[in-house]
Amino acid sequence: MMPFSYTHGVSTVPLIGQTIGDQLDEIAAKHGSNEAVVSVFENQRLTYSALLDEVNRCARALMATGIQKGDRVGVWSTNCVAWIVAQFATAKIGAIQVNINPAYRLHELDYALQQSECNALICGEGFKDADYARMLHELIPELHHADPQADFSTPKFPHLRRVIYLGEKPVAGLLRWSELMSMHERVRPEALAERQASLDFDEVINIQYTSGTTGFPKGAMLTHHNILNNGYWTGVLMNFTPRDRLCIPVPFYHCFGMVLGNLTCMTHGATMVLPAPHFSPLSVLQAIAREKCTAMHGVPTMFIAELEHPQFREFNLSSLRTGVMAGAPCPIEVMKRVIREMHCEQITIGCGMTETSPLCNMTKPDDLLELRVGTVGRVLPHQEQKIVHPETGRILPRGQQGELCYRGYHIMRGYYNNPEGTKSAIDSSGWMHSGDLAVMDEQGYVKITGRLKDMIIRGGENIYPREVEEFLFTHPKIAEAAVFGVPDRHYGEQVMAWIKLKDGAPLTEKEVREFCKGKIMDYKIPYRVKFVTAFPTTVTGKIQKYRMREITVEELNLG
Repeated sequence: MMPFSYTHGVSTVPLIGQTIGDQLDEIAAKHGSNEAVVSVFENQRLTYSALLDEVNRCARALMATGIQKGDRVGVWSTNCVAWIVAQFATAKIGAIQVNINPAYRLHELDYALQQSECNALICGEGFKDADYARMLHELIPELHHADPQADFSTPKFPHLRRVIYLGEKPVAGLLRWSELMSMHERVRPEALAERQASLDFDEVINIQYTSGTTGFPKGAMLTHHNILNNGYWTGVLMNFTPRDRLCIPVPFYHCFGMVLGNLTCMTHGATMVLPAPHFSPLSVLQAIAREKCTAMHGVPTMFIAELEHPQFREFNLSSLRTGVMAGAPCPIEVMKRVIREMHCEQITIGCGMTETSPLCNMTKPDDLLELRVGTVGRVLPHQEQKIVHPETGRILPRGQQGELCYRGYHIMRGYYNNPEGTKSAIDSSGWMHSGDLAVMDEQGYVKITGRLKDMIIRGGENIYPREVEEFLFTHPKIAEAAVFGVPDRHYGEQVMAWIKLKDGAPLTEKEVREFCKGKIMDYKIPYRVKFVTAFPTTVTGKIQKYRMREITVEELNLG
């Protein structure tokens, strides 16, 4: 009889049973002279001893502004050293860091500040064409006349008391970062030590908003225990040591950067290398070559952009060994090029979700190539997984497709101020329902086959977009494909494909359908095809199919 699709990551190494602040103290004591952070674009280098000093200064300064345990401190900025300092400083004093997407505009920022009930906001200068100070003054007119050195009040955001600005120029109502840091002298080191000692590792320390690929984001509440251990075990599975140097081009506001980047490095005494404030393929290549990085993270589209950069062959990337590729399926040809041309022989594939801190599955550095592109690996240590029938909830035999569910130390406490959303995501037995369709093989390797909500139902036939996308990618002229359902009066839904072509490769809608004919079932062949140069994505590179559907419905008048 085929075993059930249930597995548990077993390890003789226990979970870390302390807070993020205590762990940082311990790592700094062991590896104080090792480089903790190298920001190439800011021209800054901090050892672990120096990082700890900066973190403690920031923690005392935040206490001086009146930040209490449990207060929410928003961080709205692109990647920088100050982001990392704020991450560890808020953890030291028991404040809850609220990660705010740097690409947010007024409406989205308004929502995040309201929904999270932020008490303080740390903001950068801007992102691309967005001027954060101007946006804040438009959103909060009271800032025009507020004293930066004192709390202010605004009826629109009744919890918000302070805005801290990472820029150097004076801005009305905003307390500059340098001014904040000078306030540390108002709080004794003993007061910080007392606050830190009062914390429990099961307390919520972070609110991360879901990436919004399916609509309005929800704030996942994560604890010290959640994210500290997830970062640690990610490093274990990559064979991380204090000699490793990780290039982090993924954004810190997302769990990929903050947990799998910063916390993975910290828990192993490794070095965080910041190539640029936001993703730039050239900056990544320059940073790897200059800093002799041994590891790099990214979503597949980032690796593709680096490999296809016109200056790619100018850089010596031979120091690379490993890293995590996650966020989307990796085409086998891309993986082969990453291993061969980027010298990343031990690159791993990871999979999870914001609500799970984030990593749940990961391949091993020595897994066969077929497993690294065909699956997302096995369950991480100290976690449980099962695959259930989407309607009955019963565990399925291995090899059968169903919904992937998670349970363990890594599961969020719930969605902030959203008990109904929490109830729909985590069942009464503590299982987090991912919404992913998956299959588990006899060895426990999991293959993601689609999304429950992405599934297209055409005339009663179930169509999984991932399957059609993988087939379209085999066409020599197609660089990327995204498949989703659009409304149809006769069949209920039809298959729609957005396709990006390789440079200079002409292709017609008719030719796409001819390519599919006889190779996949007729009902899976795209009924409509749209050729595009770019897909709507989140800042982390995740494709937003709901936006594609909205655009298509409007363009084709399918409403």
